[in-house]
Amino acid sequence: VQLQACGGGLVQAGGSLTLSCAVSGRTVSSYAMGWFRQAPGKEREFVGAISWAGGSIYYADSVKGRFTISRDNAKNTVLLQMNSLKPEDTAVYYCAADYGGSSWFSKWYRADIYDYWGQGTQVTVSS
Repeated sequence: VQLQACGGGLVQAGGSLTLSCAVSGRTVSSYAMGWFRQAPGKEREFVGAISWAGGSIYYADSVKGRFTISRDNAKNTVLLQMNSLKPEDTAVYYCAADYGGSSWFSKWYRADIYDYWGQGTQVTVSS
């Protein structure tokens, strides 16, 4: 299984970006998906997560109301729509896939439960 994240870039504060995570090797509907980010000098932090069929979606408080996760299982893709971006959103963003079953519903925010990771895409928000 391989995850390929793309869509990052440089944007001004208040702008928008959409990150895409393409899953290959196995159908994305087999996985719950998460987005994490890591800023320089900081630990990786949870951004959002979506269940297999999209019925359960969770967000970090810091992005709630600004970011939206969606998935298109027919295209083996998961999206992270980011609006009203702030300089503190600057980080490398990673998508991750969990094949672990029902335990995901109580651990969706934990990076250590995800089985596969993409390479990351840089998002830089200028003030």
